[in-house]
Amino acid sequence: MKISIIIPVYNTEDCLEKCVASCLSQTYEDIEILIVDDGSKDATAQIADELALKDSRIRVFHKENGGSSSARNLGISNALGDCLGFVDADDYIEPDMYEKLADMMERKSLDIVQICRDEIGPEGEKLPMVVTPPAVEMTVSSEDFLKELLLHKGDASFCTKLTRRELFDTAVFPEGELNEDFRLITTMLEHTEAVGILPDIGYHVYYRPGSNTRTSKDRFSRVFKDIVVNADRIESMVQRAYPQLETYARRFALVQRLDYMLHIPVAMMSDKDPFYIGVKKYLREHRKDISDNPYLTGDQRKKLKLLATAPKTVRYIHGLTMKLRGIG
Repeated sequence: MKISIIIPVYNTEDCLEKCVASCLSQTYEDIEILIVDDGSKDATAQIADELALKDSRIRVFHKENGGSSSARNLGISNALGDCLGFVDADDYIEPDMYEKLADMMERKSLDIVQICRDEIGPEGEKLPMVVTPPAVEMTVSSEDFLKELLLHKGDASFCTKLTRRELFDTAVFPEGELNEDFRLITTMLEHTEAVGILPDIGYHVYYRPGSNTRTSKDRFSRVFKDIVVNADRIESMVQRAYPQLETYARRFALVQRLDYMLHIPVAMMSDKDPFYIGVKKYLREHRKDISDNPYLTGDQRKKLKLLATAPKTVRYIHGLTMKLRGIG
C-alpha cells in the first residue's frame, strides 16, 4: 500500500526543510511526497526544488496562488498512492506516524484512520490540547464521529488522518473557503462506516513566529462566515442522513453563530448586510432552542440570549469592558 504525503506550501522558507525531513524519516517505506508550491514569493519554491533533487521520493509542483485547498487538490490529482496524508509546511510529524496509521487501516479494514496531535508555540512551548486523545485505540461509527464534531470535541483536520484514495473521488477540498477540512470530512463520513482513532501523539502543529496562515488577523469575513455556512449545510445533511443527531446539529449551528457574533467588528454589524441579518434572525427564531438545548453550556446560553436580543449593544459593552480590563 503506497502512501502519498501532500504538503501545500506558501512562503514557508523557514520551516519547509524540517517538515519534509520529518516526512522522509518515516518508518513506513512505501511513500511519496508531493510538495505543491502555491505561488510563494520567498525562497520556498527554490528550497522545494533542491529537496526534490536530493531524494527521488519527492515531486514538486508549482502553481499560481490559489489557497491551501487549491494546492491540496492539485496534489490529490497527481498522487500515485493508494492512501493520502496531508502535512502543513509549518508542522512536523513523528517518524512512525504513517506506519501506525497504515497498520490500523489494514488491521481494521478502515477507509479513514486518525492519530492525535499537540500544539507547539513559537518558543517551543506546549500549548493546551485542542482535542483530548482517547485512552486506547478506538473504532467509532461515522455517526458517532460526526456527533463528536458537532460537540466541538472531535478532530476535523486531514493532517492527522490517513485516507483511502477512493474517498477523494466523492469530494475534494472546497476552494475559496476556510473551514475546508470540516466540510470535506463531514461529506466523506456519508461514504464510509467508521473511523479509527489512535491514542498516540503523531502530529505536531507548530505556530511559528510570523505565520501568515495561523496568526493573520485579516481573515474575519471569510472564516466566520464559512463556519456559519457549514453549520447550515450540516443541519440539512443531518435532517436527511442522521435525523437522530438533530439536537446536536442545532447546538452546533447556534455555537457557530455565537462565534460569528463575538468576532464580527461592531462597525460591520449593519442591517444592510444580508449575512449579518440572517445570523441575527436565526438566533431570534431559535430562542427556545437556546433555552432548551441540553448540549449548550450556561455561558453559551447566556451569551446567545443576549446577542439574540441586542447584538450591537452587547458587543459594544463587551468591548468596552475588555478595554477597561486591559484585554484586547
